[in-house]
Amino acid sequence: MTVLRPRPAPARPAPGASSSLTRAQRRFGRDWRLAAVFIGPTLVLVAGLILVPIAGSILTSATERHGAETVFVGLDNYTALIDDALFHKGVLNSFVFTAYAEIFKVTLGLIAALMLHHMRRGRAIIAGVILLPWVIPTVVTAFTWRSLLDPIFGSVNVLLTDSGIGPGLAAIGLVDKWPAEWLSDPALALPSVILVNVWKGIPFFTVTFLAGLKAIDSGLHEAAMVDGASPWQRFVHITLPGLRPVMIVTVLLSSIWTFNNFDLIWLMTQGGPGDATAPYVMVAYSKAIQQLQLGAGAAVTLVMLPIIGILVVILVRMMRRSDRPGAADLGRRRLSPVQRRALPWVIVVASILVLVWASPHIVWKAALVLGVFVVLAAAVGRVVSALAARSKRLAARLVGGTGSGIALVGLLGFVLAPLYWMTVTAFKSDDQIVARTDDLWPTPWSTEQFTNLFTGRAFGTWYVNTILVSVASTAIALVCAALAGYALARLKFRGSESFTVTILLTYVMPGALLFIPLYQLMSGIGLNDSLWSLVLAYPTFTLPFATWLLVGYFKSIPADLEEAALVDGCTRFGAFMRIVLPLAKPGLLAVALFTLTNAWNEFLFAFVFITKNDYKTLPVGMQSMIFGDVVPQGQLAAASLLISIPVVLMYGFGQRFLTEGLTAGAVKG
Repeated sequence: MTVLRPRPAPARPAPGASSSLTRAQRRFGRDWRLAAVFIGPTLVLVAGLILVPIAGSILTSATERHGAETVFVGLDNYTALIDDALFHKGVLNSFVFTAYAEIFKVTLGLIAALMLHHMRRGRAIIAGVILLPWVIPTVVTAFTWRSLLDPIFGSVNVLLTDSGIGPGLAAIGLVDKWPAEWLSDPALALPSVILVNVWKGIPFFTVTFLAGLKAIDSGLHEAAMVDGASPWQRFVHITLPGLRPVMIVTVLLSSIWTFNNFDLIWLMTQGGPGDATAPYVMVAYSKAIQQLQLGAGAAVTLVMLPIIGILVVILVRMMRRSDRPGAADLGRRRLSPVQRRALPWVIVVASILVLVWASPHIVWKAALVLGVFVVLAAAVGRVVSALAARSKRLAARLVGGTGSGIALVGLLGFVLAPLYWMTVTAFKSDDQIVARTDDLWPTPWSTEQFTNLFTGRAFGTWYVNTILVSVASTAIALVCAALAGYALARLKFRGSESFTVTILLTYVMPGALLFIPLYQLMSGIGLNDSLWSLVLAYPTFTLPFATWLLVGYFKSIPADLEEAALVDGCTRFGAFMRIVLPLAKPGLLAVALFTLTNAWNEFLFAFVFITKNDYKTLPVGMQSMIFGDVVPQGQLAAASLLISIPVVLMYGFGQRFLTEGLTAGAVKG
């Protein structure tokens, strides 16, 4: 044992051990030289592609283009936004879009998670199916739902008319007329896009809440049952408090993503009809890219930075608080019991009042739809509780099982119906699509759409471009993240805590703040209309997440293994390569899967940076297949199927490693 004492691994060195450190080591940390090498690549990329461009965007926002010249105008671009009706509409749309989407995703995701949590068989299979909308690319989601909601060729109006639901919706005022024009009616376009965002976001909330439910001590529920607590009381006093940290982090993270959404709205409506669905990000894109007023576009994104910053700060504090035992209790002590009980209601009432002011034509419709789900779920729970209280356990299980089964069938139908529509449309002929014969089943099955897709189009080139860009950007992110993650988890150097926070901040930094300065950067170095522009830009959203996740995973690996290798004469880098990396395979595979799929699905940067057909990726190439009002639904369905299959297969084969990697990273990260 005496041999191990002089090694530098122990967290608390013995008194006098610091005397062996050099002056630089005492000032910058014991491992600062090695840390500089490990963190250097990530630091260069984060600084060069995120921090510096944002600083450059601040300078750009103070300029204005006059012909071929760019002149300094100070705060003129910001003051002009005060009277800019389009900007006001964009901010309002972003707020309404985010608020309603989060309300529905939280409610439906919680109901789905509770159902899955109480399932005894088939939970893993059902969870995997529910995850599909989150896995498939956004471009597939947009085109599939756009096809379904088409008033002429879509099946939504047909099914709702045949079932009598559509005329009923018109009768109670949920739609103004029937058949509905979902994406071309200003009153229905934004709710329709919100519906699609909810469809894609429910899996994220369901899986996250399900993990939170598993973490709640079952002994608490058993003790409450012994004390005579009803299921509703156990839900209110045990389940919800246990889920509170997970819910807050999930909602904040999803709100940042949703508030800065561009690709889904652009692909479905391009902000129309008129400006009914245009978010503030689209206003910035219009000013900066379409009108070539980079300063005005930068001002739009930077004005929203304080709102995003508040959400990010709260998110960081919540994540860091979860790592410090007793921090949550300390936060509770700052509020009295009355304040703690009143605070959620104050937030709810304030949010409702803002929504009533911002969207009076939507709020009552959303409340009605949401109320139906909540009332039905509460009614089933109340009946089950009453039967259980009367010792009628068989009847309680029968009612609960029947209610859960009906809800589960409805959830799976909602999840799978668009994917089924996409699949069958891909195997229909053009004549069958136009004639609307055998709408829900191809007769006969045809490969015409796949043949047309590869004939006379650059679809194969787009596919190759997507593979090259995704693999290259994933390799860069994986190498840099592994080095930086290990340094932050193991090495001792000054500034490690600050760098970890910076990584988390850049992870949640939306692309809306970066696409304008990165566009300037790529234009300045001559990389626009080049795949290299995407390879360099994609690490801006993949590298921070990869680093943050691997920090947690490396912390979960016992340090004793490295200490033994160091005692045997191995260098720190050798221990990293021979000991840590082999043990970190699940975490590395999870990171590779996430970064690869994010790069595979990315739209905004590829849409802004690439204009030449030969360099487009699949999401942008598919969008260019639409010419005005001519929408090749069959070919888009075939392309959607081909772009989704690799992602689904990757998640299917990597699910075990993904779960293990994310679990270990979440515990320590």
